[in-house]
Formats: sequence, C-alpha cells, structure tokens
Amino acid sequence: MSATADPKAAREHARAQGGTRVETMPILPPVASDLPDGIAAADLVWEETVAPGGYTSRRLARGTRLRLIDKAGDACASLNIFNAEMPTERLNVADTVKVQWNAYLGEGKLLLSDMGRVLVSILEDGAGTHDTFCGVSNAAGNLRKYGEGRNSGAYPNGRDRLILGAAKHGLTRRDVHPAVNLFKGTRIEAGGSITPVVGPFEHGRTVLLRAEMEVILVIANCPHVLDPRPQYASTPLGVTAWRGPIATDEDPVRNATPEGQRAYLNTEDYYRR
Repeated sequence: MSATADPKAAREHARAQGGTRVETMPILPPVASDLPDGIAAADLVWEETVAPGGYTSRRLARGTRLRLIDKAGDACASLNIFNAEMPTERLNVADTVKVQWNAYLGEGKLLLSDMGRVLVSILEDGAGTHDTFCGVSNAAGNLRKYGEGRNSGAYPNGRDRLILGAAKHGLTRRDVHPAVNLFKGTRIEAGGSITPVVGPFEHGRTVLLRAEMEVILVIANCPHVLDPRPQYASTPLGVTAWRGPIATDEDPVRNATPEGQRAYLNTEDYYRR
C-alpha cells in the first residue's frame, strides 16, 4: 500500500507540497519584478507562466494591459477572445483581416469581433511573427505527427486546450472559434502557398495587448499546426497583466486608420447603453 492510500497520510502529503514553486504556474497574489516604469505593483492582476503544451484563461477588465513573453523562443500563443458580458460575440479572424486590409498582425493592429467592435489592440510588437491563417492543431493531426494528441497525453493539441480554457467560463467546444497565433507566423507566397515562420527565435520577445472591451481571453501554448519539425517544439509562455486606462479620443492606435476609428466608435456605442 502506498503512503498516500490512507486519507490522513494523503492529506499530510498534500499539505507538505504547499510551499512548492515551479516555473510554470500562476503566482498568487501576482508579483512581477519586471513591470514597466510607472506601473504600480498594486495594479498587477495576473502573473503566470504557461507550460509547453499548456493553456490558461482569464476575464480581463476594459483597459487592462496584457504582456506576453516568448521566454525561450518557441512559445506559440493561440488566442480565443470573447466579449465577457455576451460571449456569443467573439473574435472574428476574417473581419480582423479584411476590415484592416492586412492579414499580418503587428503594432497598431486590432483584433475585431463579429460585431465590428475592438476586443483587443496590439500596442507593442517585439516579435513580428504572427498568423491569422492556420488556426490550431487538433487531436487527429497531433496523433499523425507525434504519435499522440490527447489532452491527457504527452503532446496535447491546441483545439482541445482552447476547449478546456473556454470551459472555465461556462463555454463549450461549440464556442471555440478560429484563433490567431502570436509568436509563430506564416507568409503567403505569390502563388498562394503558405510558408510557416516558426523559429526557434531569440528568447524574451514580447507582445503588449490592451483590452478594449471586458473580455474572456483563452490562450493555448502548443506548437503551430504547420511547424515542420518532427519533435513537439514548445517552450514556456510568460503572461503578465495590469490595470490601465481605456483608449482616449487622441489615442494613436484608435486614430491610425478610418476603419479603426469606426471600430472604436462601435465599441463606445456598446458601452453607452
């Protein structure tokens, strides 16, 4: 009989793990030693490192800044985003691309909902390699490529990780929608073929986002679906969020394009109700 087969022994064993710290875990209460200048520690709301093949999710208030860090050069942050008040409104990748006349995400670009509103904006981009075309891996694809693709297996897939993250907020697999991938990119060639741009890259690349609505954000950190490498290439993803002001009328991201201005007007109209 194992030492934890007895309930009392199991309880003592579990309590003995209380002080254990590993890299890939949420920090509660959140503490970060690398906040930008001018950000008070009291404004920090989320600090976590997402494991390779892992996932996370969070409800974020309007104005929250979210910094993602590709800690070791092989993270892939696949995002699903929902209006927290009305999750039937969610990220629409097709509208994000066509409204902005550009399929390549970067600084100043917007992630738009299916209602023409701005869910999230990209304030800073230290990576330059993102993808709006390919979505995420699934169990069948990972099984073919790695020999295993289940959530409980060694090589979990992006779609099932997004499903788990959405479920934390009462959503189902039917709510999981096409994702955008940050840190791992694609390039569309002249003939229409897709070339993956998946690294590995230098350590510590960052992307800074701003929540323009109150959102539910779900992140999967699994290899890009077109990653040509035979091994399951994934490294930790850093996540830090802090409170911040909403975009003003003079905000440069808001005013970068006429299409963006209209999307912000749609967003403000929603909160004017």
